[in-house]
Amino acid sequence: MQQALSLPSAAMKAAYDVVVVGSGYGGGVSASRLARAGQRVCVIERGREIQTGGFPDRLPELRRELQLNGGKMRSGSRTGLYDFRLGADIHVLVGCGLGGGSLINAGVGLRPDARVFADRAWPEAVAKDGLLDLGFERAQTMLRPSRYAKAPELSKYRALQTASAAFGQDPVAAPVVVSFEDTVNPAGVSQRACTLCGDCCSGCNVGAKNTVAMTYLPDAHAHGAEIFTELSVSHIEKLSGGWRIHFKPTAEKDAAPSFVDGKTVVLAAGTLGSTEILLRSRDHGLGVSDRLGEGFSANGDIIAFALGGRERVNGIGVGEPPKFTGDTIGACVAGQIELPDHGDLDHSMIIQEGVLPSALAPLLPVFFISGGRILGAAQSLIKGVYQGPLTSLQTFFVVSHDDARGRINLDNGSLQIAWPKVGDQPVYARVDEALTKAAQAVGARYIKSPLATTTMGVKPATAHPLGGCGMGEDASSGVVNHKGQVFAGPSGEDIHGGLYVCDGAVIPRSIGVNPLLTITALTERAMVHLARDHNLGFDTAPIRQGAERAETRAMT
Repeated sequence: MQQALSLPSAAMKAAYDVVVVGSGYGGGVSASRLARAGQRVCVIERGREIQTGGFPDRLPELRRELQLNGGKMRSGSRTGLYDFRLGADIHVLVGCGLGGGSLINAGVGLRPDARVFADRAWPEAVAKDGLLDLGFERAQTMLRPSRYAKAPELSKYRALQTASAAFGQDPVAAPVVVSFEDTVNPAGVSQRACTLCGDCCSGCNVGAKNTVAMTYLPDAHAHGAEIFTELSVSHIEKLSGGWRIHFKPTAEKDAAPSFVDGKTVVLAAGTLGSTEILLRSRDHGLGVSDRLGEGFSANGDIIAFALGGRERVNGIGVGEPPKFTGDTIGACVAGQIELPDHGDLDHSMIIQEGVLPSALAPLLPVFFISGGRILGAAQSLIKGVYQGPLTSLQTFFVVSHDDARGRINLDNGSLQIAWPKVGDQPVYARVDEALTKAAQAVGARYIKSPLATTTMGVKPATAHPLGGCGMGEDASSGVVNHKGQVFAGPSGEDIHGGLYVCDGAVIPRSIGVNPLLTITALTERAMVHLARDHNLGFDTAPIRQGAERAETRAMT
């Protein structure tokens, strides 16, 4: 049985060397590396710890894991796994649980086009100090993205291949952070081989997905980090010798606040979470850059569908144990069409085929009927989604580039994203045109949004929010420097000692790929700088299975 990583909140000490807020890619890396460096580390996560086998695989379970937040409107449990932020201009989906977004993402591990880091939006040192490559190397070693060798045999991959004729560009197998063979990973955790059930985005009940909860967090735990869940940080306060982190139980709105002190704080609560904490901290008197909240990007995200095509797609998950036995589904994303524009980076895009989780299966006919998209979908209510017309449903995930001009702010205490006319961004027209061609190539109809008649509406939505605490050369151009250190005022290079942001919030522009590997690499790089700046050392040697903790060495 998988070992629990979290402790009851009563076990929290009054102070630690390092307090890490958040447990996604940035939080996991920070906790692992600093615990290996011999620091007393505390990790605070607002969501629950969910063990392998405990993720939702039925519609009632999925509904219980859904929370909707939009201004003054909210519904669902505050610790629900799926946290939808409904905005006036754009919607955002983020994960809520120990492991953050890694629990519910598609797990695609791509490195951006080199031109992304050559952009002047980044501090010069990011591309020039040589540590970015080391960061990506370490990220790949721990998360182990791999391409499924038999991807071309999958029905959904063959359907993507047919669609790719519209571009004259064959698809390739996508690198995903999934273990396709039984293994013991670098954190010493045993993982089963992927069963190809397709339910990556509702939480892997097999234990094959290389989430932060299966990799960096167990590594941090093995090196002494103490992990606490279901606690939400409101703001941080600067002390004479460190920081005070104010929090309260996530599910108890009126609970009395508590605090813990740390010499160093790493904000890794995600693009929305870290930005919100700094905004609230500014309201409590913390000096920060005026750029705080600026530069929000949706990473050019599109999720869309094609239905009624000539080929069977097999793009709906079956779960574990499987709800239906038939053609193999595969991991959520097995193939992608890469469409780089060598003349204009911002016109580049990647089209990935995707799988909808099995827990959503009962709702799918309702979605498509309510939109009046296909009369034949009524048959799926009788035959089930695994045999009726929805077997031809093709899901597309697209990543591209936008202008990163959204803004995160607080409105009467509630987080809001302001991005007027974001739907008019040229990227959406380009993607619509490309997906219309792809759908036509398989004889299908392009469906931009089956949710048009629901609360979600037809506004853009993203699962890859970036920015808000973007990197810059100084406070006039960014919220943090190239090391992730927070600038101490509206101008200059002075920083708050011991205060870092390490997550998607620091990325100052769209990156055109799924961001998990980039966030991990940038945090690995930041931890090398932190260790050097504070005369710390850590190694990155894998843990032997069964070992309590690895020896710490003076290495970075």
